[in-house]
Amino acid sequence: MSVHDRPWTAFYGPSVRKTIDTLEYNSIGDFISAKADQFGKLPAFTTCLPNGMNGTLSYKQADEMSDALAVYLRDIAGLAAGDRVAIQVPNCLGYPIAAMAVFKAGCVLVNVNPLYTAEEMVKQFKDAEPAAIVIIDMFSDKLEDAMRDYSFKSVIVTRIAEFLPAMPRGIVGLVQKYWDKTIKPINFDHVRLPDAIKQGRAKHDHMHQVIEDYRANLSPDDVACLQYTGGTTGVAKGAILTHGNILMNMAQVMELIENLEEGKEVALTALPLYHIFAFTVNFLGFYSIGARNILIPNPRPLSNLKRAFENYKITWMSGVNTLFNGLNGEVWFQDTPPKHLKFASAGGMALQGAVAQRWEEVTGKPVLEGYGLTESSPVLTFNPFGQTRLNSIGVPVPSTEVKCVDEDGKDVPQGERGEIIARGPQIMKGYWNKPEETEKTIMNGWLLTGDIGVMDADGYFRIVDRKKDMILVSGFNVYPNEVEDVMAAHEGIEEVAVIGVPDNASGEAVKAFVVRRDENLTKDAVRAYCKEHLTNYKVPKLVEFRDELPKSNVGKILRKDLRAEELAKVSNTEGKV
Repeated sequence: MSVHDRPWTAFYGPSVRKTIDTLEYNSIGDFISAKADQFGKLPAFTTCLPNGMNGTLSYKQADEMSDALAVYLRDIAGLAAGDRVAIQVPNCLGYPIAAMAVFKAGCVLVNVNPLYTAEEMVKQFKDAEPAAIVIIDMFSDKLEDAMRDYSFKSVIVTRIAEFLPAMPRGIVGLVQKYWDKTIKPINFDHVRLPDAIKQGRAKHDHMHQVIEDYRANLSPDDVACLQYTGGTTGVAKGAILTHGNILMNMAQVMELIENLEEGKEVALTALPLYHIFAFTVNFLGFYSIGARNILIPNPRPLSNLKRAFENYKITWMSGVNTLFNGLNGEVWFQDTPPKHLKFASAGGMALQGAVAQRWEEVTGKPVLEGYGLTESSPVLTFNPFGQTRLNSIGVPVPSTEVKCVDEDGKDVPQGERGEIIARGPQIMKGYWNKPEETEKTIMNGWLLTGDIGVMDADGYFRIVDRKKDMILVSGFNVYPNEVEDVMAAHEGIEEVAVIGVPDNASGEAVKAFVVRRDENLTKDAVRAYCKEHLTNYKVPKLVEFRDELPKSNVGKILRKDLRAEELAKVSNTEGKV
């Protein structure tokens, strides 16, 4: 596909490059240090708690702390270049410090969802084999359970109020320990994050030079992250994202987003930083322009965001459909919408047209929808500023080819449905230790997304269906195979099938169809069992008992038939309204 075959470039702004040919930095560590030198004393990261308590680190402070932590990882914990480091931390000042340190140490970052159960943690640990972990203290009890089956060279523990001023830090600590009792005693060897930084700081007189040596041999082709996803099959896989993949995707998105000013933007990060969009765009993208990043540890309930909007001049935010829909309905948000907001960005799940329209009515600013996958670092398409189209995922970002193909891999005519495939410098190397899965997903350099879409005459795309069985619950991926495997282990369950059904609150909800072995088994008992083994958003919201499940001639349970039944119920209900 030549540049002339890319009609979407006509909708790029006048200053937007159609292709980005070279990267300015060899590694993310180089990029981080250079931006810290450029923006120095400007505020980089602010943790804002629901009561307004906050703490801020400047670019210079975050750079120095992450340098010291990198020294700790390499010269005290004994890690080598290329070793994996897991980070299991929600949005707070500890996250960027830890992530930046991993890159500076020449190690590989493994993002781990803080909500994971011990079982889920062990599965990911055994696949990625991290040598060290940085974890939030609230979940240390889960790590203790997980460490019965996996061990680390080093465990570093941080906390939500890390690096806040002494008084609010102390108050938060007391509340967590004695009031809501979210902090449990830690019964394994570990080091606190501030102590690890202190030890690293004391190790070398010329720390900056040591840091440069750690990453001196890194190239854009070297692995930066293992970002876990279920891909198209539901089997947990680590997408191998290189320094070049992530730096290029960051550049592609920031190139297409116009109307941003260096050193003046304030980004609200309610999406978790371990999520690939927030990682690439919120964290690194806005770091690249000297923005101040307001980190929200937990956006639920939505009132947790109120003080952030009141206290900071938010100019940009990202979210999923459920976040925007929820804020649209909050009286305090309607009464005092953010005055300085330029626009918002949506991804992770389909943005409903009614939600987008209501958001613009409330704020006076648009929501720009994009699309991508973990395997593409993640952004493939985005709605250009001022050229937004409702119910569209936008146009391909610079240096990216996207098209729709049929079952044989042949291009479909413009306007017809086909599987979306993409090619560009942001596409992953492959899946960690899974060459067969890689071959199923990347063919001749093209990433097979598994999503069915349509391209219009202008090169704008829209999603019309998903080829995958994946369920999207408030932007989080839920894979039926995983839930079914857990449920099938229950002695009272004979057979089970899991699908996604429409849900006004979360976009989709998990529904389980169960054939009982024990007739006394109740729906509440099924859900309680799932809660013991799965993160909350994976637990079936709905359980239906059946005498049998639909099957193919060879005995395969047909999820598609169950989905068709549920969609028919929705259609019948809507038809009666």
